[in-house]
Amino acid sequence: MLRNGTKFWMAAAFGSVALAGSVRAGEKDTKEPVIPTCDKKIGTLAVTEPENRWWTGLNLESPEALIKVFVSQSKCFTLVDRGKGLAAAQAERALAGSGEMRGGSNIGKGQMKAADYVLVPDIVNQNGNSGGKRFGGILGGFVPGLAGAVLGGISLKSKTADVVLTLTDVRSTEQISLQQGHAKKTDLGWGAGGGLGFFGGFAAGGASSYANTEIGQVVTMAYLQAFAKLVDDVKKIQPDAKADNAAQSVSMAKPGKLYEKPNLKSTVVRDLDVGMTMYPTGEKEGIWWKVTDELGNEGWVPSSLFQLAR
Repeated sequence: MLRNGTKFWMAAAFGSVALAGSVRAGEKDTKEPVIPTCDKKIGTLAVTEPENRWWTGLNLESPEALIKVFVSQSKCFTLVDRGKGLAAAQAERALAGSGEMRGGSNIGKGQMKAADYVLVPDIVNQNGNSGGKRFGGILGGFVPGLAGAVLGGISLKSKTADVVLTLTDVRSTEQISLQQGHAKKTDLGWGAGGGLGFFGGFAAGGASSYANTEIGQVVTMAYLQAFAKLVDDVKKIQPDAKADNAAQSVSMAKPGKLYEKPNLKSTVVRDLDVGMTMYPTGEKEGIWWKVTDELGNEGWVPSSLFQLAR
């Protein structure tokens, strides 16, 4: 699946920040990190920022911007925007809905691509060391509503970062993969050998502060390690979000009957009232769908009598 970055994966497997080269004992790696790439898309992905907004106290941008750079360059997922881009798109749709757009603009319902997965970047929660050495201990001073909260995860004194990436299936809400990443200041030894080339791409993605500050670079390396583990994990699992989930349920829009076979002359299993929920099995014959009800009864119903449940 991966086109490059083999050594990257070896480094990640041993718990260090993944770099493109190997080093001997006592030496520092001077080669830039490598973002893993995939030969095919795993699915569509929305990146969502965590609620605690820990990055504001460090004068960093949202980690959402950083992770989007990783995802975009990896070619492992198709990104769908659920942030500022979505807000702008909704404004355009509102203009179209009010009749302000020219004819033929082709903007309307049923065009948005669904996200198969949601990826949330966060820092590792910790309950100890709230004396100010770790960022969690002083987070309450920067973020309203979090006074006294101890989140840990980032140490300003030792320049270390412990982060976590959580990949969730949108349909089932199952956590597909949860990976931690760790990095420290000494992992940036490759920076003297041309690190600006690696970080240069983050400015265009709205994550310039992760390239311009030392703590930002450390956080970047921690997230990069977690992302490497996550892609490696998903590559082994090979999930298929649409196929792995049950079909969307339907509800009766009109009264009808549940038939034993897909024709009106077959035995009636039971009567179906408006609003009843049915679960498609996936079998279809023309307009007939095979379904089960909430009591486990199985049979066939004409699709003209129901609608997708919302």
